[in-house]
Amino acid sequence: MALTNPFTIDLWSGDPAEMSTEPGTEFSMFDGSIQGRNLEFEENKKIVQEWYFDDDEEDVPPCIVTIKLHDYKDGATSMEVKQTNIPDEAYDDMIEGWNDVYFQGLLAFFDGEE
Repeated sequence: MALTNPFTIDLWSGDPAEMSTEPGTEFSMFDGSIQGRNLEFEENKKIVQEWYFDDDEEDVPPCIVTIKLHDYKDGATSMEVKQTNIPDEAYDDMIEGWNDVYFQGLLAFFDGEE
């Protein structure tokens, strides 16, 4: 799976990743700019993770990211993302990161573009 295999994440993100599908394990992506803990996995259906913010901000709770995958009869898959606990000052950067980095990397990977 492109979202949970460290080798595949490296291919579409361009950066080494540490990832496991074992709940409770720590992960790191995008050269450490996304770090957190895996909470729940349903193979090819759902991923739930905690995403940490700067260690200096101890009073900021981690974001909870839920990714749901929806398969269609024609072979296509869509991805639904819900992220909670985003600090106001980080919101614009999060949206930009999802759109310009995460989604674009996945789209280019599956379209065979670089």
